[in-house]
Amino acid sequence: MGRPLRSDRAGFIYHVLNRANGRATLFRKESDYEAFERVLGAAHERTPIGVLAYCLMPNHWHLLLQPRRDGDLSRFVGWLTLTHTQRWHAHYHNTGSGHLYQGRFKSFPVENGDHFRAVCRYVERNGLRAGLVRRAEAWRWCSLWRRSAGDAAAQGLLGNWPVRVPAHWTYWVNQPQNEAEVEAVRRCVTRGRPFGSDAWVARVARDLGLEVPLRPRGRPKNKTKGS
Repeated sequence: MGRPLRSDRAGFIYHVLNRANGRATLFRKESDYEAFERVLGAAHERTPIGVLAYCLMPNHWHLLLQPRRDGDLSRFVGWLTLTHTQRWHAHYHNTGSGHLYQGRFKSFPVENGDHFRAVCRYVERNGLRAGLVRRAEAWRWCSLWRRSAGDAAAQGLLGNWPVRVPAHWTYWVNQPQNEAEVEAVRRCVTRGRPFGSDAWVARVARDLGLEVPLRPRGRPKNKTKGS
């Protein structure tokens, strides 16, 4: 079976995730996080793209991106992942020891509006949800911290949201997120399914050739006469 289709269309918003291979730790110390953020900044200079939100976790990371040209998503994330892998192996002197990442990055398109805000909230809550901090904005390796406490240079990496940032956004991020909403996002991560309203998902899946992730998993049931 070939690889599933990946959407990479200009103007769409995409949630992107990649994990360390074999549940290994990507970021062992603060300087590891700082090194990744430097690569993230270099990737942004090389392929300008809207970095709307992100969060780095010990063994994985989330990005919410809006490419300006067709193909920019793969160019940006591919270079980011390859460069980070090369520098990580060089730093730890273990080049040739195996893959750093588990494989291709996962991504799915996100509808603008309330669904976009829901995914942003999901991404920026990661440090709090994992129990790494008591307040979401205290997780240093996240766009929420960068937006609320970073200097002008730090904030310069982040692109403008395509919708209004809600008043008291930080307060809202810190409130418990509905478990059904969290699971809906996670299903989209797993299957590459567009995240949005039913009508939008159906239209975008058709336009981008993503109908397969909408189909139920497993083999279809046999239909016998009289059943």
